[in-house]
Amino acid sequence: MRWLIGGAVVVAGGMVARRLLGGTDQGDGHRQRGQTQRRGPRWHVATVNRPAGDVAPGGQLPEPLAGLGDAVEVQLRPAPGDQGTEIAVRLRDGSRLPVAAAARRATGRDPEQAIRAALRESKQLIETSEVLHPDYPPTTEPTPMNKPLRMATQQGRREGRL
Repeated sequence: MRWLIGGAVVVAGGMVARRLLGGTDQGDGHRQRGQTQRRGPRWHVATVNRPAGDVAPGGQLPEPLAGLGDAVEVQLRPAPGDQGTEIAVRLRDGSRLPVAAAARRATGRDPEQAIRAALRESKQLIETSEVLHPDYPPTTEPTPMNKPLRMATQQGRREGRL
């Protein structure tokens, strides 16, 4: 019985190692052996209901995106179905280690958070000419009973979602 469990563990470990180190996806779901998978920085995309000329008049990006400077790459392209413009943003410095990213996110210093916030604020500025904040200023007094709601709302301001 022990050899059966040991064999199952070895097979499962081999499958995990193959998946992690096995190769790159060629776009058709098949991987080539011997090649490691390379992941670049993730694109964050928002669709704005405005033409590209209104999104970046004169080539000037909205302030929240312009404030990120050269740390990000920004692309503007027509949205599918002629439904406005897509703004795509990603970090220039390449991929990061997931553990380091988790630590930065927990401390509130993750550049991905800054990208999401800048993209969300830029979309609001372009479409409504102002940045909207959830329940700001608060409409209730701080009490122990509404503390969980206040904490969730604060997280929503930082991340853009609860």
